[in-house]
Amino acid sequence: MKKTIAILLVIMITAVLPRQIAKACTNFIISKGATKDGSVMITYSADSHVLYGELYYWPAKDWPKGAMVDVYEWDTGKYLGKIPQKSHTYSVVGNMNEHQLSIGETTFGGRPELADSTGVIDYGSLIYMTLQRAKNAREAIATFSQLVSEYGYASSGESFSIGDANEAWILELIGKGPANKGAVWVARRIPDGYISGHANHPRIMTFPLADGKKSITSKQLDKINNPEVETIYAYDVIEVARKFGWYTGQDKEFSFSDVYAPVDFSGARFCEARVWSGFNAVNAQMGQYLDYAMGKNLKNRMPLWVKPDNKLSLKDVMGLMRNYYQDSPMDMTKDVGAGPYGSTVRWRPMEWKVDGVTYLHERAISTQQTGFSFVAQSRSWLPDPVGGILWFGVDDTYYTVYSPMYCGMNKVPETFAVGNGDMMTFSENSAFWVFNQLTNFAYTRTSVMIGEIQKKQAELEDGFIAGIPGIDKKAAELYAKNPADAVNYLTEYSVNSGNKTVNEWKDLYKFLFTKYMDGNVKEKRAVPAGYKYYTPKVTQPGYPEEWYRTIVKDAGEKLKVIE
Repeated sequence: MKKTIAILLVIMITAVLPRQIAKACTNFIISKGATKDGSVMITYSADSHVLYGELYYWPAKDWPKGAMVDVYEWDTGKYLGKIPQKSHTYSVVGNMNEHQLSIGETTFGGRPELADSTGVIDYGSLIYMTLQRAKNAREAIATFSQLVSEYGYASSGESFSIGDANEAWILELIGKGPANKGAVWVARRIPDGYISGHANHPRIMTFPLADGKKSITSKQLDKINNPEVETIYAYDVIEVARKFGWYTGQDKEFSFSDVYAPVDFSGARFCEARVWSGFNAVNAQMGQYLDYAMGKNLKNRMPLWVKPDNKLSLKDVMGLMRNYYQDSPMDMTKDVGAGPYGSTVRWRPMEWKVDGVTYLHERAISTQQTGFSFVAQSRSWLPDPVGGILWFGVDDTYYTVYSPMYCGMNKVPETFAVGNGDMMTFSENSAFWVFNQLTNFAYTRTSVMIGEIQKKQAELEDGFIAGIPGIDKKAAELYAKNPADAVNYLTEYSVNSGNKTVNEWKDLYKFLFTKYMDGNVKEKRAVPAGYKYYTPKVTQPGYPEEWYRTIVKDAGEKLKVIE
């Protein structure tokens, strides 16, 4: 990688190709008190049909006085301008920095009148610059405010998940209009013991107005480190809405979501439904909001956060990201669109017409266009380089494997590295292409192959999880004596873990393709005495009976065997 300041940020901001923002990405935010081990977790699936899944890495660096950063829009690669560089930037692995701070996002768009083409900071640079400049969630919020206020905000509406070793926050932000520098935003800390989430629609409605203690505005950021503060918002968040004529009520009744991005059927069914599905998996009371999730009752809004019935393990949180509406009326494996083998995905477009009537395909958390996803786990009882783990995976979350990447590592696995292939360049050694090979084959006969896929998935993830306490212990001991030794140890472990995942997934693909190609199921047989070779046992299970009934209903007379 070239060492110039400009090129470093070009690589940082343009590490992915332009993304389709509509109905993409899902985050969950899990507070410390809602997890079994006391860690804070946030999740993120970065979903786009043109997003190449890879693991970004920027080392910590000291910068000369007067250094400037060229800012390029994350979605398009468009040059936006220059801003001053900090004297020191922190190392970042993916969306987590060396201090266990992690940030995710989902785009909600919102009122188009608030776009500002003169802004310099887009949401991508906002995330990655903040990760390089802030040590914790509260510093991240202050950095967000400073960057957009000084340099202008160049993107549409965004929801952000922000987590550190102790706290989890949701922050929702949108611009202030053409040539109007800055943004309006609201940030709320997730109460301990609760979880939140967002999926391309803003979720913060009313919020406590500033009292200087539990709630402050952007003019009171000197108080941001007061642990009592749990709501922070732009001082003019309501004023801007009034200026545009979108709100005339009392300040205390102002709803960020309802004013800046009013929910419609699409927002509920394609976006909020994903949050509902995650909440529904951990809280038995969510059935009361099913009509909202299905777009039938838009006034029955879900709460911003819910308390899970039981504290969540790391595996539980990974499971939230593998949801395709199982055990709900929207279960994607239960209608004829799933085909004979219970497909968990639908090919785009999401909306389509038959005889002039518009229909839809569900948009689940688990989806084919995921470039990468992660579960960021921050643990306060360990030194920062040891405490933060980015559990990272590529492609469809239902079929991926989350491999542990410690936030203190100083290089990434070759199989996940930036530059190892791209969206139009196949690489035999790229995690993205290896996983997509297997997943796209599995889509053709999901119910037949999924058992073997999940067996290997669990074998790898459970193996990593079981080994983490030992890795933590050794790394913490090394850190107490020599932090550099701990970093090297964690780097070697993380690199080996990622490469192990990819290599074993390659072997799984070879096995499944050999066994299931051409609609057959083949099994090896021992070569009996007197034989030079012996062909494998072949079975042809055909289709499920219900699918045969569907065929008969559609074309039975034509296909009927004449006695």
